[in-house]
Amino acid sequence: MRSIKEILAGARAGDRMTAGEALALLSAKGRDIFDICRTADEVREEKVGSTVTYVRNQNIHLTNICKNLCGFCAFGRRATDEGAFCDDLETLRNKVRQAQNNRVTEICLLSGVHPDFDANRYAGILACIRETAPGVHIHAFSPDEVNHAAVRSGLTTREVLEMLKDAGLGSLQGTAAEILVDSVRDVICPSKVSTAEWERIIREAHSLGIFSTATIMYGSCETPAERVTHLSILRDIQDETGGFSELVPLSFLHQNTRLYREGLAPAGATGREDLLLIAVARLFLDNFRNIQVPWGKIGLKLGQLALLSGANDLAGTMFSDDVSESAGASGADYLDPAEMERICHDIGRELRQRLTDYTLV
Repeated sequence: MRSIKEILAGARAGDRMTAGEALALLSAKGRDIFDICRTADEVREEKVGSTVTYVRNQNIHLTNICKNLCGFCAFGRRATDEGAFCDDLETLRNKVRQAQNNRVTEICLLSGVHPDFDANRYAGILACIRETAPGVHIHAFSPDEVNHAAVRSGLTTREVLEMLKDAGLGSLQGTAAEILVDSVRDVICPSKVSTAEWERIIREAHSLGIFSTATIMYGSCETPAERVTHLSILRDIQDETGGFSELVPLSFLHQNTRLYREGLAPAGATGREDLLLIAVARLFLDNFRNIQVPWGKIGLKLGQLALLSGANDLAGTMFSDDVSESAGASGADYLDPAEMERICHDIGRELRQRLTDYTLV
């Protein structure tokens, strides 16, 4: 195994990093952390320049009723639970009109996986949004939701994806990935699709011309080696399809979750782990252009440091994030572009608005 200095020199020279080398970097401590972040920042500048991007988007929560009730989530409810809700189409239209008032270019649907939703229900939701806000990009649904719709409707997942695309789906969410290791999934999200199913559905979406994000939800009960396994799967898919627009790292928010209460997970990732995950992702995922800062998960100050550790995108304005706030995050609902501009200017970077596909506005 090469030393950290040698691994970083290889990364700067364009060598493809091995899984073992990525694990060595994720495990680094002391001043090596700063060397790794510096190298990731240099690679980021070579690959995408000094521009920091963001999208003007709004999250819309349709329902918190969910078939999964994952241990890491504090948002999901059973239909009979206090506080459970499921919007009808008129309520959805009102939320979409509010998003239009906020001058968004993207609507992002964040919801539970309702046990009664089928392919027609999902397609109807998309059609409602497209009719109410024509021209706005719709970023929606995870591979788990696609699989659920297929099972409920007696269709293949490919047929569901084709229906959703025809109804107005612009891009698929790479969520429900969490950690793509089944032994971890058995603990944190046993009701979701398996690793193999998640991979298959993502590849299907990409083959149909539906691009997606890639996500990793880290800091619960997985090991650093399992984080590398996850990143390796994403890199392999990107080699084959080129369909991922970005990596979205999601730091586990522990405060109100069953995993944490039952002692199955620690109190989330540390700041060291947050920065190293972003830096190592930049170096290891050599076929990704964009690495996002999850400011709603790690906060603005650490998020600013993430921009010096390989990240180049500040995600979106969001306007609401009930999922993060239910888990215990504060200030995760809205980030004003003026504040984005302030933190970018402070580190000598330029902020630019983008569309969902990273076309600059």
